[in-house]
Amino acid sequence: MLAIRADLIDEIVAHARRDFPVEACGQLVGPEQEDRPERYVPMTNADEVASDFAFSPVEDIRLERELDARGERRMLVVHSHTRVPRRPLTDSGLPEAYPSVKDVAQMEWTPDQHWLIVGLTTADAAPEVRSYHLSDGEVVEDDLQVVESYMFAHTGSDDVPDEA
Repeated sequence: MLAIRADLIDEIVAHARRDFPVEACGQLVGPEQEDRPERYVPMTNADEVASDFAFSPVEDIRLERELDARGERRMLVVHSHTRVPRRPLTDSGLPEAYPSVKDVAQMEWTPDQHWLIVGLTTADAAPEVRSYHLSDGEVVEDDLQVVESYMFAHTGSDDVPDEA
């Protein structure tokens, strides 16, 4: 299971809406030794086209230096898919928020990272938020859980903290 705080998802969706119809992009980052992202870093889409994205090289280098200085790492590549998909608009059976062929090729460069995709058909449409990773070269959808806090993300909804 991949847990991500709701406030981070809200930031990502707001970014995707602002940049629509151009694909928004960014990174979810967190402490080096942890497995949960703590902040969203929106980035400039250097491609500036509706159906593709590329991180600004200058921002990407700046982010890498900042992460090194803060003891953080990249955890999830984030981008949106607008309704200008690389696949036909016919019913492919795939969700809008599904990695494109190019996404999958790029996922192979960073096999330790997950890819969070926000599907938007219009700027004000309900977002479709999904996450994926590669396993043995195959795209696998993550069991994504949006949580208010990471404190009890691993427990059930009926769990309560122990009394001291």
